[in-house]
Amino acid sequence: MDLKQQIDRNSLPRHVAIIMDGNGRWAEKKGGERIFGHRNGVESVRMVVEAAGELGVEYLTLYAFSTENWNRPRTEIDGLMALLTRAITNETNKLNKNNVRLLIIGNVTDLPKSVHKQLMQSVEALSENKGLTLVLALSYSGRWEITDAVKKMMADAASGKLDPDRVDSNVLESYLATAFMPDPELLIRTSGERRISNFLLWQLAYTELYFTPVLWPDYRKEHFYEAIIDYQRRERRFGMVSKKSGALLNH
Repeated sequence: MDLKQQIDRNSLPRHVAIIMDGNGRWAEKKGGERIFGHRNGVESVRMVVEAAGELGVEYLTLYAFSTENWNRPRTEIDGLMALLTRAITNETNKLNKNNVRLLIIGNVTDLPKSVHKQLMQSVEALSENKGLTLVLALSYSGRWEITDAVKKMMADAASGKLDPDRVDSNVLESYLATAFMPDPELLIRTSGERRISNFLLWQLAYTELYFTPVLWPDYRKEHFYEAIIDYQRRERRFGMVSKKSGALLNH
C-alpha cells in the first residue's frame, strides 16, 4: 500500500502550516547561490499544494517571507521578489483549474508595488474558488501580527467600538490576520531545524509539530503524506486526560 492510501480521509487536519526551510543550504550543496535554491523550491510548493488539494485539506499556509527576511542581502531580496511575481503569474491559471483560493497574510504594504499588485490580481482571480485555500505568509511574523492586532483593538477602544472589559481570547483572535480560518492542527518544518521562527505564535498553541531533515527543494508529495500519517497516529488531548490510558497528562 502506498503512502497516500494509508491516509484516513476522515481524520485529516483541516489546516496545515509549513515553514519552508533549507533553500539556501540546498543551493550551497549544489554549488549555486541561494536564489538557485529558492527557484527550485517553487516545484516543492506546487507539489504540496496539489497533495493538500487532492487529499481534501481545507487550508494550507506557507511561510514564504518573514519580516526578518528584509534583513537579508538586497540581491537575494530582489531575486525573491522577482521569483515570487513570476511564480504567482505562472501558477494562477493552474490554481484556478484546481479550484484553489489564494489569500495573503502579513504586512503586504512593505512589498514592492509591482509584487503587491500582482498578488492582489491573483487573489481576486481566485476569490470564487471553493477548494483548498492557499495562504501565503509574506512580510509576516507572529509578533508583528499580534502587535498589529493590539493596535487595532486600541484604536477601536478609543473610538468606542470596543469595550476593553469585554476583551477575551476570542475578541483578540478576531483581530488577527488569520481570523478567517481555524488554527493549524499540523505544522511541518523542513531542513531539520526545530523551532517555529516567529510563525503563527498565537495559533500554534495546540498544534502538532512535525520536523523533517528534508531540505525544501527536495520536498515532494510523499514527504507530505508521511507528515499526515504521523499526525494521524497521534492523540490530540488539548491538555485533557488521555483517552487511551486514563492517566492525567500535562499539556
